[in-house]
Amino acid sequence: MADIMRWPEIPGFGSLQKEMDRVFEEFFRRSGLPMRWGPVVDVVENADSVTVKAELPGIDPKDVDISVSGDTLTIKGEKKEEKEEKGKSFYRVERTYGSFCRSISLPTGVEADKAKADYKDGVLSVTLPKSEKVKAKKIPIKTD
Repeated sequence: MADIMRWPEIPGFGSLQKEMDRVFEEFFRRSGLPMRWGPVVDVVENADSVTVKAELPGIDPKDVDISVSGDTLTIKGEKKEEKEEKGKSFYRVERTYGSFCRSISLPTGVEADKAKADYKDGVLSVTLPKSEKVKAKKIPIKTD
């Protein structure tokens, strides 16, 4: 089975997406409405497992829940806002706080009960072994 790869970025599209993200973030910040966010992830598949890496900087691993249901991995948590200090005015606030829920469709069947999760330097890595049913099996060719 081939590894999952990202498509090359379309020229100019990345900057358009960043600008749209900025517009929506500014709208929610000024409106006082809660802003939804989710961690960015990488999903990598090899012969034996699927690994999902999620960027969760500044989040205590105790505030993160991981679950697998069918072919979907869900990562939920909360990034708590630092306490506001009186007498300080902010020039710019760009960091996002609050709860998040990110669901990732897995590319193949996995054994959820054998999954392992590690958290280091703000990156959560979840490794899910592939189910024996979906692992590639070599079929010998008989010759007479």
